[in-house]
Amino acid sequence: MPISRSTAIASLVAVTFFMENLDATVIATALPEMARTFGVGAVDLNIGMSAYMLAIAIFIPISGWLADRFGSRLIFGSAIVLFTLSSLLCGLSTGLESFVGARILQGISGAMMVPVGRLAVLRGTEKKDLVRAISVITWPGLVAPILGPPLGGFIVTHSSWPWIFYLNLPLGLVALIATVILIPKHNETTRRSFDLMGFVLTSSAGGAFLYGVEMLGQRQHSLWTGLAVTALGLLLAAVAWRHMRRRDEPLLNLDVVAVQTFRVSLFGGSLFRIAISTLPFLLPLMFQLGFGLSAFDAGLLVLAVFAGNLAMKPFTTAIMQRWGFRPVLLVNGVLGVLAIAACAWFDEAVGWPLILFILFVGGLSRSMQFTAYNTLGFADISKPRMSDASTLFSMFFQLSMGLGVAIGALLLRGAMLVHGNGGAVATADFQLVFLGVALIAVLAMLDNLRLPKDAAQAVLQKNQ
Repeated sequence: MPISRSTAIASLVAVTFFMENLDATVIATALPEMARTFGVGAVDLNIGMSAYMLAIAIFIPISGWLADRFGSRLIFGSAIVLFTLSSLLCGLSTGLESFVGARILQGISGAMMVPVGRLAVLRGTEKKDLVRAISVITWPGLVAPILGPPLGGFIVTHSSWPWIFYLNLPLGLVALIATVILIPKHNETTRRSFDLMGFVLTSSAGGAFLYGVEMLGQRQHSLWTGLAVTALGLLLAAVAWRHMRRRDEPLLNLDVVAVQTFRVSLFGGSLFRIAISTLPFLLPLMFQLGFGLSAFDAGLLVLAVFAGNLAMKPFTTAIMQRWGFRPVLLVNGVLGVLAIAACAWFDEAVGWPLILFILFVGGLSRSMQFTAYNTLGFADISKPRMSDASTLFSMFFQLSMGLGVAIGALLLRGAMLVHGNGGAVATADFQLVFLGVALIAVLAMLDNLRLPKDAAQAVLQKNQ
């Protein structure tokens, strides 16, 4: 069967999504080698990761307006070009300042690529094909955070760190050619005014919130300072929300939040993403600090989650078409909670086959839940509102994924205080943390109870 145009565009967006998410985590294991090149401490290079994430958070709010004003093809293609060039600049960097500048450019272009690419998919896909298209786009968000650290370590071990960024060059070239071929040149554009105040408030809120939660997850920052910056982000978000509710042509039309399926995907889905985004951070840490494994062996174990993600993909559409969104989100959600809670049972006495099996099952559930939430969010959104929905969704996605790592680190700090074991991390600390993460996943499921039994049935109709 030939691949449809919407599936081809979805595959293109998936490649760019993979590039963006991979670059957020791939340098983690390369920091010591890069620090030696730049003549700075490894800790100092954390600013390269922070600058990238903050640039994405700050510039995502403007992506929808740019796509509406100039067209998805122009903005998406320009973002790919800028991302590819900034990747080259990252690899060519000889000092910390030039590297951070290149990472900021990467973040700005990444903020344009995925929301605008997703918008092109949503506008060009019929409702009955939405599940398949969203399923294709979803996998990079699952796979990249898991593959990033081991891939970075492999490249640094067998080559040199600039190749982490040079890998984007052929991918970017292929993506640009595919953009010219696949995305229509004369797509939908509107001439609405630019809400400068809305952009300043929204981007400041996103940047402050993400930076605040990152501070909370790092030992070198004060807990109270992190809480204060996070609170500032929430305050600015409230002011931005009020501003855009009162403006005739806001940067983001918040009426999309009134759509029940989108609201559940936005809020309940964000809680779920927070829970699952703790796992790529906590599992390798537990296997290394608690079990005494090497970084490489710990990474190999976590690949069981990746295997589960991929194994579920061929069955996702059929399962949702057979049972519907509400039953899948509830039943599969319970399976996901149990898989997370089971990690609290891990210790040095548990056999590796059983650990791998539990991680694999968790990967299956994670993949299904991710795709279901991501599809549900756009099922009942009209085409004129797709731009606002895609931008809001990307903002919440970015913030929830960043919040997951910070919450994982905070829970670990709390568990160490409860057990009173000083500065040393023990397996028992991780066991307590996984119970806390499972509780977050339970809270995410509560929002699903509000869905009607026939929620978003239009996108689940089988092709005749």
